[in-house]
Amino acid sequence: MQWEEVRKLYPNRFVKLQILKSHIENQVRYMDDVAVIQAFDDEKEATRELVRAKDDLLVYHTGNEKIEIQIKQIFGYRGQNDQPNL
Repeated sequence: MQWEEVRKLYPNRFVKLQILKSHIENQVRYMDDVAVIQAFDDEKEATRELVRAKDDLLVYHTGNEKIEIQIKQIFGYRGQNDQPNL
């Protein structure tokens, strides 16, 4: 389903979405096709679902014209601890 359709069906609400198809341009992920899993009237309940969301699930408000997610590169050191084992 296109985001425009979701916005018409669920005006001014939070919706939990499964991302079916997306593309990336200039470090921004754009959603091309989504499936609505659940709609929320309560902002607290939507927030709880957002915190639990993982992989290609997200909670978004239909007041937004587009679904755009900024991709940030996180650089870090993974591996052994620098401290010697005593």
